[in-house]
Amino acid sequence: MELVFAKTKGLSDKASHYCPGCTHGIIHRLVAEVLEEMDVLEDTVGVASVGCSVLSYEYINCDMTQAAHGRAPAVATGLKRVLPENRLVFTYQGDGDLASIGMGEIVHAAARGENITVIFVNNAIYGMTGGQMAPTSLIGQKTATSPFGRDQQIQGSPIRVSEMLATLDGAAYIERVSTHDVANVTKAKRAIRKAFETQKNRQGFSMVELLSTCSTNWGLDPVESLGWVKENMLPVYPLGVYKDSTGGK
Repeated sequence: MELVFAKTKGLSDKASHYCPGCTHGIIHRLVAEVLEEMDVLEDTVGVASVGCSVLSYEYINCDMTQAAHGRAPAVATGLKRVLPENRLVFTYQGDGDLASIGMGEIVHAAARGENITVIFVNNAIYGMTGGQMAPTSLIGQKTATSPFGRDQQIQGSPIRVSEMLATLDGAAYIERVSTHDVANVTKAKRAIRKAFETQKNRQGFSMVELLSTCSTNWGLDPVESLGWVKENMLPVYPLGVYKDSTGGK
């Protein structure tokens, strides 16, 4: 019988703890597949920060460490500077972590051109801590701390992290992708590989922002949540490459 699919060696056999409809699991698999295909699993260190993704070290079969809330880029900077030649280093962060308490960390890591890769999962809400409004929550989006919807006059507008970091000279490769359908998952994998190759080629800071779901805190079923990404998040967070100074390498 012809083998049509085999689970990547980059993933452990541990059962997922994520809610039904959450696309963290898809993103884990994409990262794991890319690391296996590049044959760098044994030479990679991941940094998990606080949030739903905090247990990513249970699933991805490479060396992992955990950072305090928002501090993953700082920890990754230290790891990469200590082992610049023989380790790929990446952070795995949600939007509540990266774009709020960790905003200073991510901005300065990109500004310095740290040769690390950031996997940034944006589901427009705080997931693990109870569904509070995040810096990326949409105008009018109802959350635990904005029950009447985000009010631009009071809470401001969503922060578009990819567009912002793309203005920094130290950023080499920035792309926003999505996980709401098969075609976009395929594109997401290509972007993740490009980001790791940017680091491997010592070209500087790279980040892939992945639009993701949070069915539980959005109050939607898994299928509805995928549609919500397409209908509501894509107009606010357009997909595409926001910076590529790698020369196509």
